[in-house]
Amino acid sequence: MSMPFYVSPEQLMKDRADFARKGIARGRSVVVLQYDDGIAFASQNPSRALHKISEIYDRIAFAAVGKYNEFENLRVAGVRYADLRGYSYDRVDVTARGLANAYAQTLGTVFTTESKPLEVELVVAEVGADPISDQLYRLTYDGSVAEEQGYVVMGGQAERLGALVGEQWRPGLPLSDVLQIAVRALGSSPEDGVPNLELAPAQLEVAVLDRTRPRRAFRRLTGDLLTATLGTERPTADH
Repeated sequence: MSMPFYVSPEQLMKDRADFARKGIARGRSVVVLQYDDGIAFASQNPSRALHKISEIYDRIAFAAVGKYNEFENLRVAGVRYADLRGYSYDRVDVTARGLANAYAQTLGTVFTTESKPLEVELVVAEVGADPISDQLYRLTYDGSVAEEQGYVVMGGQAERLGALVGEQWRPGLPLSDVLQIAVRALGSSPEDGVPNLELAPAQLEVAVLDRTRPRRAFRRLTGDLLTATLGTERPTADH
């Protein structure tokens, strides 16, 4: 009779965490930064259908790295949560903090009870009436939640890219400046002596939560608008 195979709880959790981290590290990074009029999101993502950055509710957005099918299921669940809460109570009762707590419960439960953790990392962001009221929450594969200030970098090479962004980001920068910081970081090479990649607008997925918009703050920047924003021009309010 064979002996049952035993793995200590500590080793089991470590193996799950290593598995999830390796899966997330293979994904392309997402950079989230505050700017003077809101919160900007940028990622190297040439697909026009498989989004890594999405709207959740009026002034709340979601960004993710990792396995697309897993974070897309979380996005859909977040939209349902927000719609139900807004319908049952009031639209102002739908907050990034509440959504982050809901995601944390799901991620934590899967990590501790399922055989395979979710290979995802998330940011839930809410734009406020002023920069002090903005909220940025980063959630990892095990359900841990961290409230971030200023900027967040997730995905492959997150630590290195985060250091590059941190050297250049300052509170109150305009949208064009923070997007240029994000694009330079996303295009930087991990190898010394290799020139940075020049990422074209068509290779990027870019969106903002714009506090100047009256209700639905989320909008995507594409085409000529993105090209102008990455240059010297600022997008106009009527886009």
